[in-house]
Formats: sequence, structure tokens, C-alpha cells
Amino acid sequence: MERVPQEAGAAEAQGVEAGRARRFAIGGGVLVVVAVLAYWLGSSGGNGEAAAPRPSATPTPSATLTVPDVYKRVGPSVVVIRAGKSFGTGVIAAEDGTVLTAHHVIKGTKDINLTFADGTKAKAVVVSSNPKLDVATLKPAKLPEIVVPATIGGAVAVGAPVVAIGNPLGLTYSVSTGVVSGLNRTTGRTADDGELGGLIQFDASVNPGSSGGPLLDARGLVIGIVISMADPGGDDAFAGIAFAVPIGVALGSEGDGPDGPQI
Repeated sequence: MERVPQEAGAAEAQGVEAGRARRFAIGGGVLVVVAVLAYWLGSSGGNGEAAAPRPSATPTPSATLTVPDVYKRVGPSVVVIRAGKSFGTGVIAAEDGTVLTAHHVIKGTKDINLTFADGTKAKAVVVSSNPKLDVATLKPAKLPEIVVPATIGGAVAVGAPVVAIGNPLGLTYSVSTGVVSGLNRTTGRTADDGELGGLIQFDASVNPGSSGGPLLDARGLVIGIVISMADPGGDDAFAGIAFAVPIGVALGSEGDGPDGPQI
């Protein structure tokens, strides 16, 4: 019996099995490569997109605030002042409730009444005053349940945005905006008081009753105390020019009061 056909069939069968084995090995290798590549890409080791998004870095907060945000931040620090027949504004400038205002608002009277933003009413006495710079500090007899002092600022630049908060014409907690129009300005006053220099000129709207209120920068920091406005017509109407004492001068000066406006 010839066995050649059987041997050929066996060889053929063995060849088929070998081919299958090779194909299996190749297929398995491909799967391993695909798996490794998928892992590499999924772990951001390659140039493809990551399988899972990573959290982004926390955005850096903006240095400036919107006007509503400035008002929200500083409004609780603003005080309504009635001193005799005068009506003006003040700002809480220290944690002990010390109020900074304009000297001419409280000039010539001891009957000083404060109304805080939360409605708390209190009498106040003058701690110090500086007629030459038109600033004064007041000590309230009573404080609100929560005292919110304003944050003091510093440098001022021409063209920078500003916000004024005050009580012009009795319209309490009014907000106006503008820019710094000039620096180191001088304004005339009465013969007794003389000229006042080194002032911030700005164009945010102010009127009688705004005196003593805070002038704020775009971060809500107090950069000045409002003291006067230009009134070429003599009718107590805002003409687009107002002045503020720089906050550093207002807080660091020595005046005619006991110790100057020390806070």
C-alpha cells in the first residue's frame, strides 16, 4: 500500500496548522501593540487627545470689579452725616468704627448724627480735624452690629476709572462713575481757609451732600475723600469737575486738631 498520499496529506495538514499558528501569533502581536498604543494615548503619552479630561488651572481673579461689585463691597462702609444744618457723607476707615469725612461737613457744630448702612443711628464726636486739608475723623457713640471698614488704597493715575459714593442733595447712597482727570490740583476756598493743593481732580458726578464720601478705584479701594466741586456759576450745580484729598494725605497729615486725622 502506497503511503505517499498519506504523508503528503499529513504534510499539508501540518502546513495548515502552522499557518494558523503564525496568523494567531501575528494577530496576538497586533492586539498587544494596539493595547499598548491605546494605553499610551489614554495616559497622554502621545499626541492624541487624553481619554479623560484633566481639570484646568484655577483662573486668576481679575484685579478690577464692576461698578455694582464696588458698590456692594463699599456700600456698607458709607455713612450718612447730619451735622447741624449740614448734610454730608463719611466712610468707616478703621475696625473700631472711626469715620473719616470732610471738615467742612462738621464745622461749627457739636450736634453730629450718623446713620450707618444697616440703619443704625448714633451720635458722634470729633476726634480730630484739619481745616487746612478739609478732613476730620469722628468717633460714633454706637456702632452697627457688624462694622465693615473700607479698604484703603494708594497710587492714582490720570485716566484711571473711579467711583464716588455719597449722599448728594440728600439722595442717600448714590453712585457715580468717571475717571481721574488730573493730579496735584489746587482749588480756592474762603479767605479764612485759603487754597488747598495736591488734590485729585475727577469727573464722577458729585453735589452738595457728597462731601466726605469715598472716592474709589476700580478695585473698590479708597483713594480719596471728596471735598469739593468746581462751581463757576455759583449755583451749587455740578460742572463736571470735582476734587478729593488723596487718602494718604487725609490719613497721614497733622492738622489743627488734637493729633491730626490719625486712624
